[in-house]
Amino acid sequence: MNEDFLHYIWKYKKFQITQLKTTQGLPVIISSVGTHNFNSGPDFFNAKLKIDEQVWAGNVEVHVKSSDWYVHNHEQDPVYDNVILHVVWEHDTDIYRKDNTCIPTLELRSYVTSEMINKYQALFSKQKHWIKCENDFSSVDDFILENWLERLFFERLERKSKTITQLLEASKNDWEAVLFQMLAKNFGLKVNGEAFMSLGQSVDFSVVRKTLSNQNTLEALLFGQAGLLENQVEDAYHVSLVREYQFLKQKFNLENQHVLPVQFFRLRPLNFPTIRLSQLASLYHKHQNLFSKVMASSSLNEFYDIFLVETSDYWKSHYTFQKTSHSSAKALSRGFINLLLINTILPIKFLYAKHCGDENASKIMVMAHQIPSEHNSVIKAFNNLKRVSKSALDSQALIQLKTAYCDKHLCLKCAVGHQLLSK
Repeated sequence: MNEDFLHYIWKYKKFQITQLKTTQGLPVIISSVGTHNFNSGPDFFNAKLKIDEQVWAGNVEVHVKSSDWYVHNHEQDPVYDNVILHVVWEHDTDIYRKDNTCIPTLELRSYVTSEMINKYQALFSKQKHWIKCENDFSSVDDFILENWLERLFFERLERKSKTITQLLEASKNDWEAVLFQMLAKNFGLKVNGEAFMSLGQSVDFSVVRKTLSNQNTLEALLFGQAGLLENQVEDAYHVSLVREYQFLKQKFNLENQHVLPVQFFRLRPLNFPTIRLSQLASLYHKHQNLFSKVMASSSLNEFYDIFLVETSDYWKSHYTFQKTSHSSAKALSRGFINLLLINTILPIKFLYAKHCGDENASKIMVMAHQIPSEHNSVIKAFNNLKRVSKSALDSQALIQLKTAYCDKHLCLKCAVGHQLLSK
């Protein structure tokens, strides 16, 4: 038995709520269990109860044993002075207020069915599972699951928005600069994401803006800041980039000592930093008002049109400097664009809409439903339990479910866990 389960039982009244009596035999009638408090202080605020003939309004504290009151030193904390009911699983001692009156205690184990206990024990069994409810996940009602996934999707958006908010504060609310930094990070994917982000933060976006009209100049800026122009290479293109970067470095007083080194190791050639940086340069050269276009677009096809860019000509026949390869148009794939939409565009559009006072998130939902589901080990595992991930909204929600709930065993705060315990 643990306190989280007792919180769940009390909060959702998963016990016999009639003919309740305190440990002293006084009748208890519950008008309101109160508001669950997730911070320090009593567990439930503003409960309303009738104990014997007296109506009470105040707080409720929940423990496994009554004596836990003293284990947690509540008798020394004045915020617990207005507790009107002590809810416990096992009553092993009376608790007194400062005026020596006894705090009424309700012993829950007398009012919880064995069926509820068995369901709880089954859900939290010590057997090793990928997720606690994997044997029962397929039985969860589709309507409940769909609504829960929508909520989880926005939880994940809020989590991603925190990073964007921090970038906005650092850039004095320069939305264009933040879009550039976030796109740079996600062009780098997992291996070079942090390195590309450090690159994006190493140069003021006003400098980027001044180079957009010339793709060679923009590539020189990005390659130079990434440290890819430091070796001597007998290649005309490389020489031109070095010359251009030296000019930019002196003109704008650039430095890149804090830019993390990019990696080539274990990457497919199409994900080499040289290719991704050239594609990023092509994107900004093609759309010199990219932020405005992104904010004005809402359909998947519009975004596919925006992000349909290739490398510059040199990189069509190269993956690294000097060594030539078979010539091919190295354009952003739809799968890659989908990742950019999921990890950059949706979070920024979500936060920008809130910034502009638009709290209606329906457009974000519609767009997330248009984007195909991601394919990774987490999504595959959930789909093996129940075919549930049909779009990016679902896959993002399932990642949030796994990382924020399943991995932390927060089944009692999950709609899936609630339903399994309520059946």
